[in-house]
Amino acid sequence: MGAMTAEFIKLELDGPVATVTIDRPKALNALNSQVLHELDAALAEVAAHRALRAMILTGGGEKAFVAGGDIAEMAGMTPQQALAFSSLGHRVLGALEQLPIPVIAAVNGFALGGGCEVALACDFIYASEKAKFGLPEVTLAVIPGFGGTQRLTRLLGRARAKELIFTGDLIDAAKAKELGLALEVLAPDKLMPFCKDVAQKIAKRGPLGVMQAKRVIAHGADLPLADANELEQQAFAALFGSGDQREGMKAFVEKRPATFSGS
Repeated sequence: MGAMTAEFIKLELDGPVATVTIDRPKALNALNSQVLHELDAALAEVAAHRALRAMILTGGGEKAFVAGGDIAEMAGMTPQQALAFSSLGHRVLGALEQLPIPVIAAVNGFALGGGCEVALACDFIYASEKAKFGLPEVTLAVIPGFGGTQRLTRLLGRARAKELIFTGDLIDAAKAKELGLALEVLAPDKLMPFCKDVAQKIAKRGPLGVMQAKRVIAHGADLPLADANELEQQAFAALFGSGDQREGMKAFVEKRPATFSGS
């Protein structure tokens, strides 16, 4: 680890928890092609690191999580270039969504357009009181291009997603929590400590169990219930071949803390 050299992405490790910071504060952490490629590289490092159990994704500076896509880069694009840019964003956010470990979005400020889409690709969102969310692409006569139309609809339902996407309105952290977009709202100085506490708690759980839970939730969500329940049964059964399952249940019976190895 640490071999990655990146201008706009910082990757820090604290035991089993990785923190990835999108750090381009002069542009309010806006996503251009370079930021997306660097984020992709950081995610590949995290995925390859077997000892990691959870990840936090946040924005550098005081104002923004990610203020959006880089409009200066997008303004002159042809349809073919726009397709390539959208495809890059989809690929990177797909890699984020499919990381085997849980990912917490610590939304510290503006999460607009592409920034809101980055947060939506994480497992769940905790927000600072200063956070603002929105998909304002229609104010530029385009639409969300990094999965926003699809992930927001799956999270909030069609009508709420349509309301936000058709108006382009920004919402504050309290409204985001009310809608179920953000799970909790914290004072700005409490956001990262809270996220780290949750990440460390997850890191103490049986990692194979957490990984399989993430996998079956993701795959089962778009399946008919009977098929999704079959998926759960198979994953549940498979975990009984692991040393961690034996250790976890033995420790419970012996009334002692379990020590999980991830195998």
